[in-house]
Amino acid sequence: MLVQLNISNFAIIKHLEVSFKSGLNIISGETGAGKSIIINAMNLILGSRASSDLIRTGCGDAGVEALFSFPESRVLKEILSGFGIAFDGELLIRRTISREGRNRILINGSIATLQMLSGLGTMLISISGQFDHQRLLKPDNHLYILDDFSGLGKERIKLNDLFSRRMSLKEDINKMQREISKAEDKRELVRFQVEEIDGAGLSPGEDETLLGEKKRLQHAEELLAIVTEGYEVLYERDDSALSSVSRVTTGLNKGAGIDPGLGSIRDALAETELKLEDVSFALRDFRKTIPMDPQKLEDVVERLEFINRLKRKYCPTIEEILKLGDKLKSEIYNLGEKREKLDGLIRRIKEIEADILQRAVSISKKRKKAAAIFEEAVEKELAGLHMGNTMFRVNFYEDYRGLEDTEERTVDEINADGFDRVEFMISPNVGEELRPLFKIASGGELSRIMLAMKTILAKTASVETIIFDEVDSGISGAAAEIVGEKILSLAEYHQILCITHLPQIASQGQTHFLVKKEISRDRTQTILYELTPEERVEEIARLLGGRKITAHARAHAREFLER
Repeated sequence: MLVQLNISNFAIIKHLEVSFKSGLNIISGETGAGKSIIINAMNLILGSRASSDLIRTGCGDAGVEALFSFPESRVLKEILSGFGIAFDGELLIRRTISREGRNRILINGSIATLQMLSGLGTMLISISGQFDHQRLLKPDNHLYILDDFSGLGKERIKLNDLFSRRMSLKEDINKMQREISKAEDKRELVRFQVEEIDGAGLSPGEDETLLGEKKRLQHAEELLAIVTEGYEVLYERDDSALSSVSRVTTGLNKGAGIDPGLGSIRDALAETELKLEDVSFALRDFRKTIPMDPQKLEDVVERLEFINRLKRKYCPTIEEILKLGDKLKSEIYNLGEKREKLDGLIRRIKEIEADILQRAVSISKKRKKAAAIFEEAVEKELAGLHMGNTMFRVNFYEDYRGLEDTEERTVDEINADGFDRVEFMISPNVGEELRPLFKIASGGELSRIMLAMKTILAKTASVETIIFDEVDSGISGAAAEIVGEKILSLAEYHQILCITHLPQIASQGQTHFLVKKEISRDRTQTILYELTPEERVEEIARLLGGRKITAHARAHAREFLER
């Protein structure tokens, strides 16, 4: 239960500290006093989104702190243990928001995330307000209310998850099928391209080698003449350079015998003679390598033209053409891989669809079985809320084929919540036919129907604290008193915080708090405090008689409280 609530610098609340009791806690006050601000602060504790607009004017940050007591909550202990947070029966949640957008959350002194807080919120407090009336008017929500009663929430969430996975798999399958279809459309072209590139027998740098060979073949005669002349000038002629150098070397050898100073010159010239001889022999050998083959030139030119055609068709270089060939081969290989992957996806989606179908059939049967019990329970609660003889039914809409047996249906007829679409039907007056709830229920009837459902659901709910935020709209008189008694009966199972304007409901409370505005140092602020017995008489009298409280109103208030 909620033991303590502290609020600081939140909207028009400067600082507020309040201790709530077990049982039925009434909160009343004039319109605009700040009751909704307190609810907004509680929503922050439950994990709602924060806005810097909620910070009190002139303050840098706002804070909300709540202390809960759960002495015997094994589930809560397991959840907090999973978060790495210590728990000994008490839970302290602090949340701070700043104008810079920083949002700090502490759970039992440990830093926590908004997601962690949101997960805990559903176990701490259930807030039921006038918005629930609107929820009740929308048939799309009726299925969820029925599932809450049936205890099918987790099964529906699992079905939702499977449905989402199926939709995701369908997208993957469609994408894979498009890729395979596209690959198959170009498969023959790819095969031809691979065969053409492989058949070309290309090697890196081949074109450069061929260009050099082509140039030698085209200028073979000129090259032969150059080499032949060089060989003859250096070696073959009688007056060749080598012969002249040889004679000079012989002379220098004789001269060195006369003057040893010529020895070094002779030796240098002798080395030159040897080099000339090597060059001459190299020219002679090179002459043998000069190609004089017109057919070879034709073959080289033809090969170059073929390579150039491939370059124009595929890529500008041989290296890129070879890489393209490897890529095209991988595409052929990947097509087989994709087919295998598609087969795996199809097998997986069939397994999921079978699971979806089985779960949807099971959930639908459980819903229909629970619906009859829910109808009886709602009618019983409404009878106790001054709506005796009211008929309430859960109408199941069958699918478009009109099949009543869910076993005959297919997975394509299932949505994320299963086969069923339901709508609450009601006949509040004897002899009138059942009609959709949203078409005929008045505001007061809606309040009581919602309270009846809350009562039914609350008896089995795990949440400790329930807040009723002005759920009494549209009712008055005896009906209001009965609603108050019903809310009080719920306090046997849960801690109840009830915000109300009706004295018939306020007087049922075991503890009564007043919300009011006051001005301090030229600033408006909201305060909340527990009423003494005499103050409570005054507040009930105000609710009965308005701003001017008469002795008769006080007497009437005492009568309400005593009763």
